[in-house]
Amino acid sequence: MSASEMNSVQASDTEQQVLLSLKSISKTYTTGDVEVPVLHHVDLDIYAREFLVIVGPSGSGKSTLLNIVGGIDLPTEGDVYFHEKNVSEFNEQQLTRYRREHIGFVFQFYNLVPTLTARENVIVAADISADPMSPDDALELVGLSSRANHFPAQLSGGEQQRVAIARALVKQPELLLCDEPTGALDLTTGRKILGVLANLNRELGKTVVIITHNSAIGQMAQRVVRIGSGTIAEAKPNPHPIAAEQVTW
Repeated sequence: MSASEMNSVQASDTEQQVLLSLKSISKTYTTGDVEVPVLHHVDLDIYAREFLVIVGPSGSGKSTLLNIVGGIDLPTEGDVYFHEKNVSEFNEQQLTRYRREHIGFVFQFYNLVPTLTARENVIVAADISADPMSPDDALELVGLSSRANHFPAQLSGGEQQRVAIARALVKQPELLLCDEPTGALDLTTGRKILGVLANLNRELGKTVVIITHNSAIGQMAQRVVRIGSGTIAEAKPNPHPIAAEQVTW
């Protein structure tokens, strides 16, 4: 897709506020004398309060793209603007603050501390946040109040993922970045997790970005971006998003 086509897609809804903008992002990893290009001149706007799904096969560059959006990694070329501030020029201290104050991460594997309860896992994130919500409120928002005092080993996979979402949410981030959040779950549990994310977008106005290999999840997005071989092949709005419980794969 050409830059002009991308711009026309991104500007299709002029009433939406751009929260984050990627400008000609490229990423190359170097191992010894070997260079491995992963992203090639990617342009993408992420709008405030949108539910965006980025779909691509393994090796397409989607996780690298998410890491750059989240300030975990920096581009080799190009710029990342968040509220018009150039994140790609941030130093390590500024990147840490950016991640801590503005970004919530949800990954395929839950990465919970096994010796802490669900509430305590959420408290860990709250304690390093500038303006956290109550950990109990975060657990309530994901429907897990009754399991707050249980340890990860006492929780199902879906419940552990909801704890991980509460841990990301307690920081009150503007942007929730979800890397294959249903990848380790069965269909029924995956639908529940997608429903939680959709509710956070709808009820709290959180911007939610999901990256996945599963194109079926795009059916519930407000906009779907397809990535392949490190470039954006397609980006278009979804005029008729379906509910999470209707998604099937």
